[in-house]
Amino acid sequence: MYVAVSPASEDPQAVVMTVRGNLDLDSAPSLASKLDEALSQPAPRVVVDLSGIEFCDSIGLSTFVVGHNRARAAGGWLRLASPGEFLERLLDTVGLTNRIGVYPSIADALANRPDGPSR
Repeated sequence: MYVAVSPASEDPQAVVMTVRGNLDLDSAPSLASKLDEALSQPAPRVVVDLSGIEFCDSIGLSTFVVGHNRARAAGGWLRLASPGEFLERLLDTVGLTNRIGVYPSIADALANRPDGPSR
């Protein structure tokens, strides 16, 4: 799995995490580590770009939930953007689209609107 972190051009206080490959038991700790760094900021704003995720298991999903909870507790947010068809169905099936903001694109996730499901 590959994780890159970059500042968001649309929102200088937000970061975009681009994730590629499989998000599973072996790779989720790498994403969790990058999320820990980003979420240690006051009122963190994090968008996770899911367009490159090929597979995600329950450990990967729990990484999103833990990150979302940490961000909210710190007065910020964590939003998911651009899930592929597989991941979009998975997020919907397990009920995360009703809990974590899931957006069709990074730009939509960064737009100044309330956090929450957009699908």
